[in-house]
Amino acid sequence: MSKNLLKMLVITSASLLLTSCLSATEKDVNRTKNAGDKLVNNQPTPTDIDYSLERYNLIRRAYWVNGEKEKARNVRRPAEVPMGYCVLLSYGKVVGQFNVDGKITSLNSYLTASTYYGSDSKELPDIDGSYGENDSGVFFFTPQWQYIEWNGEYIYSDTPFKVSDTILEDF
Repeated sequence: MSKNLLKMLVITSASLLLTSCLSATEKDVNRTKNAGDKLVNNQPTPTDIDYSLERYNLIRRAYWVNGEKEKARNVRRPAEVPMGYCVLLSYGKVVGQFNVDGKITSLNSYLTASTYYGSDSKELPDIDGSYGENDSGVFFFTPQWQYIEWNGEYIYSDTPFKVSDTILEDF
């Protein structure tokens, strides 16, 4: 028997032995990972996005909530920011409805990483120097430069809609 054939037999035997040692759960995890990899390869993440509305909102908010509203108003914006429409809900009741300049953003989205993984892992401050997690919820700006934070349920659409019996009104 040649050395190459012997190597192939040893490798094949070892592979079969290792595969047979995997539990049904581990095999299922591997199949799921392979299926996910296939989908990512077939539908890769777009890399040609030129402008992030999420980052635009985060930069405006950083200035706004730190008392620098004029800087927030002067943040460079894309040629066209879409108009959105939002209804805020509380226990099934409409609290308010607003036009949204751009999009709604999570209060827990950040411009920078919150942890540094170097020779030692450490928590990093946010851009305002604070540490920790933000409250749960979302924020957005209206076209009239109202800043709205909300920690309840909401409906958002890029198509205008109106719901009657609101508690708050957009001014």
